[in-house]
Amino acid sequence: MTRRVLTLFAAVCAMLTLAPAVAQADVRHGVRPLPRAHAHNDYEHERPLADALAHGFTSVEADIYLVGGQLLVAHDPGDVVAGRTLQSLYLDPLVQRVRANHGRVYRGSPISLQLLVDIKNTGAATYTELDRVLRRYRSILTTYAWGRVFKDAVTVVVSGDRPRELMSAQRVRHAFYDGRAADLNSGAPATFIPLISDNWTTLFTWEGAGPMPQAERAKLRQFVRDAHANRQRVRFWATPDVPGPEREAVWRELVAADVDHINTDDLAGLQAFLTNRSLVRR
Repeated sequence: MTRRVLTLFAAVCAMLTLAPAVAQADVRHGVRPLPRAHAHNDYEHERPLADALAHGFTSVEADIYLVGGQLLVAHDPGDVVAGRTLQSLYLDPLVQRVRANHGRVYRGSPISLQLLVDIKNTGAATYTELDRVLRRYRSILTTYAWGRVFKDAVTVVVSGDRPRELMSAQRVRHAFYDGRAADLNSGAPATFIPLISDNWTTLFTWEGAGPMPQAERAKLRQFVRDAHANRQRVRFWATPDVPGPEREAVWRELVAADVDHINTDDLAGLQAFLTNRSLVRR
C-alpha cells in the first residue's frame, strides 16, 4: 500500500472505533469533569475527543478547512485527510455520548461541553457550511434564538477566521463568536460573544520564572473581572506548556485569577494539576 492509502485506512479505522469509546468513557471510568480544562488542538491526540473526555476535559478545540464541500479537521493544509470531518470526529460521537448519558456529555453533570471550532480558510464560506451542518445536530447544541440563549449539552464557539457580520446578523444560531481582548468592555453581549480568548504573550511578559510581576497580576485579574461582569468566559493560548515549575506557576496564577479555560496539549498533566490540588471549580 502507498503511504496515503495507509493513512486513509487508519483514519477510517479510527472513525469506526471512536464513537463507542467516546460514548462510554465516563460511564466505565467515572471521570470527573474539569470545568477549566481545555484541549488545545485536540484532534492531534491519538483518539480525538475520546482522549480529552477520558481525562475530564470540558472544552476541546478542532481546526477545520472547507475542502470539496467538507469540513475537514487538520492543523495545516498539508495535514488534511479525506474522511476526517468535523462530523465523524466530533459531532457524531457527541450525539451518541449525549444519548447514552441521558442528555449530558458527562452523566449527571450540568456542564456544557465547549467545542471550539477554529476556521482556517475561507471564513464566510466555511462558516456557512458549518452553520448548515450544525442544524442537523441542533438537538444537542446550545442555541441562540430571537435574543435568547437556550443551553444544551454542547456549545459550539467559532474561532479563527470568524465572519462577524454574518454571524451577528443571524436571528437563530447554533454557534457563538470567540472574542479577543479588543472585545472586552466593548458592549458586545455574551449572547453573541460568550468567550474572550487571546494570545498570552501579547498581553503578558511573564512566563512562570520567578514571581509574577504585581502589575501583570493586577492586569490579569482585572481582565477576568471585566469579562465575568459581562458573563463572558476567559481563555489564553500560547501559555507555557512544557512540564515544569514555570508551567505550574502560570497555571496557579490562572486558577487564582479565576480564568475559565486553561489551554494545554498535555491532557494528563493538566488533569493531575487540577485534581491533585483540589482546584476544580464547581
